[in-house]
Amino acid sequence: MTNDQQAASSAPAATPRADDAPTYLPHRQIQIVLIGLMAGMFLAALDQSIVATALPRIVSDLGGLDHLSWVVTAYLLTSTASTPLWGKISDLYGRRLIFQVAIGTFLVGSVLAALAQTMLQLVGSRAVQGLGGGGLMALALAVIGDVIPPRERGRYQGYVGSVFGISSVAGPLLGGWFTDGPGWRWIFWINLPVGLVALLVTSFALRIPRIRRDHRIDYLGATTIVAAASCLLLYLSWRGVSYGWTERGALALLAASIALTGLFVFVEARAAEPILPLGLFRGAVFSIGSAFTVLTGFVMLGTVIYLPFYLQVVKGMSPTRSGLAMLPAVLGIFIASVGSGQLITRTGRYKIYPVAGGAIIAAGLWLLSHLHADSTMWTISGYQFFIGIGLGLTMATVMVAVQNAVPQRDMGAATSAMTFFRSLGGAVGTAVFGAVLTSRLSTHLSETVPPQVAARVPAGTTQDVQAIHALPAEVKAPVIEAFVRALDDVFLTGIPFALAAFVVVLFLKELPLRTGRGAEGQHAPMG
Repeated sequence: MTNDQQAASSAPAATPRADDAPTYLPHRQIQIVLIGLMAGMFLAALDQSIVATALPRIVSDLGGLDHLSWVVTAYLLTSTASTPLWGKISDLYGRRLIFQVAIGTFLVGSVLAALAQTMLQLVGSRAVQGLGGGGLMALALAVIGDVIPPRERGRYQGYVGSVFGISSVAGPLLGGWFTDGPGWRWIFWINLPVGLVALLVTSFALRIPRIRRDHRIDYLGATTIVAAASCLLLYLSWRGVSYGWTERGALALLAASIALTGLFVFVEARAAEPILPLGLFRGAVFSIGSAFTVLTGFVMLGTVIYLPFYLQVVKGMSPTRSGLAMLPAVLGIFIASVGSGQLITRTGRYKIYPVAGGAIIAAGLWLLSHLHADSTMWTISGYQFFIGIGLGLTMATVMVAVQNAVPQRDMGAATSAMTFFRSLGGAVGTAVFGAVLTSRLSTHLSETVPPQVAARVPAGTTQDVQAIHALPAEVKAPVIEAFVRALDDVFLTGIPFALAAFVVVLFLKELPLRTGRGAEGQHAPMG
């Protein structure tokens, strides 16, 4: 037991200060705790990719094609909107309990989804799942901030990066296997054993002294941030996509989101216990980290979605094979996460890694924009590995910097805010990239498909990957060429945002990383 832990365990039961030093855990206990945390994170990271693979079969069984998009939207809406609330509540009531509540909520939603008999029941179950999923990722990262000193956190960030990489491959593989084998309902049943592992490990191995302090729940702030995020996400993933970005109802949602955001800022400036303390933005590390996280979230999710789209449409791969073909990107993420984490622990310096990562992501997007229909798998794999290196350098390093810079009492709020900003950036990126693909595909189809050939393409064919590959060869070739050109435009669209992230992170302040060997304010020398 370290001196810090002995002091914490022998402290009197009187109410301590809210900014008391955290109690970090020894290496062996951290390894055990990480199993539970990674299981919880894996549930959230796996969800979207495994469900997307099974959607066609789900529609065949339950009907309700008009509600198909809501299976994804319901989860995205509740998970993103609830993320800041989970972080703040965990600051007030304790991290372990609230993390376990998030796991329990996610598992309840999974059971309801597995038992759903109609599409509306499934959509409602997915909303419950998303409510729990909003806490899984943010609270796991906050717990890591509680139990591992910032200087040592790099040693473990490879494990965190591997969760995202493994889930991106395992999602399509498991989704396809369950759908073709025991049935699509097993994509929800599989969550139960994983979630139970997370509950058991955190119950027996995770011991975080709870800091008791007077508190007052910011109900108005919680309501306004949930409403603002919900309006924006509904605009991005539903109204704008289905009815047009400038349609009256879509613009009303966008205007409501802007107005509610302004109201949220007004409320938080006067709240005794704000959901998102505005004082955090006065810290240079948090404000720069937030902007960087939004921009990289924008680029990252767009890349993760549209690269498999290229593999399936242009290369004719099944979802399962396209998941396997993404392994080079996963390998790049893992190598960069582990390597940069080890170097951060040794040197105490972190800024160089997101700077390099932003530049590499921009270069990687430029390479992806040069893919064509005849690109070899060696070329595609090389480009994937390269952009995976960039993503691995950025995914965890900025979180380490932010957690090191904020007071311990705001660890949950700051961590969940970063997760929230990444989700919002991803939602905006997905909407923008989707709009670019749709508009540019229409243009390129008119360029590559002669009118007499276009007349032989049934309506709606370009919305169905299997229908595209069922076209006659003389028709399929120009259609696929149009897709290649449109996807190249999608990747080009991401470059300015990656460059903006690179410029923003140049202003990130590099603070000495705390070692945990003394009081909270003690830092290691820069070396």
